[in-house]
Amino acid sequence: MRILLDTHALLWWLEGDPRIERQAQDLVTDPANDILVSIASLWELVVKVRVGKLEADIRDIGAAINAQGFETLAIRPEHLEDLIRLPMHHRDPFDHLLIAQAIAEGLTLLSEDRHVSAYPVAYVTCTDKGP
Repeated sequence: MRILLDTHALLWWLEGDPRIERQAQDLVTDPANDILVSIASLWELVVKVRVGKLEADIRDIGAAINAQGFETLAIRPEHLEDLIRLPMHHRDPFDHLLIAQAIAEGLTLLSEDRHVSAYPVAYVTCTDKGP
């Protein structure tokens, strides 16, 4: 399985947050799965740092992503083609881009965001309660 981490899932994973429960832990640690982090997530984190909503060093996050063996996913034109067609169920542009990337690349999105279920994307939740 190829799994794209939502931004909060990435932070929770790197922090060892208990909101990443057993099902999600098993998916991320399974060597048969490819774990991806979008450049859009890194961009979102930088925005949050700049406006004072997050205290973090993007270099440390980048190093941790590499240390975990996660792949980074660039933003490509085909992602934007899917993005333009997405319905506006909510207003978060970073979520929209991650959903579009997951659709375009055939990825499963790992997210606890309640809005994800409104979109035509494969996803799993961070908690064991499931979608």
